[in-house]
Amino acid sequence: MWIIILILLISLLIALFEVPYMRRNAMKKEMLVFFIFLVVGTGLGIAESLEANIPNPLDWITFVYKPFSDFIFGTVE
Repeated sequence: MWIIILILLISLLIALFEVPYMRRNAMKKEMLVFFIFLVVGTGLGIAESLEANIPNPLDWITFVYKPFSDFIFGTVE
């Protein structure tokens, strides 16, 4: 529970530090991307603290290329 509160507090501090600069310079698109990344990062941090099973990008790459790899190695042998 404390870890989740700490993650949310750090995310809030990051937003409080970055948003005023982006508002002053009218960086609306950058602010949208910033908030998307901040929400995704915060969500992944909370999920990791709750020990959720988060798939690794390498698992997806392996899933896509495994049949092709099996085919190539099957023809070579």
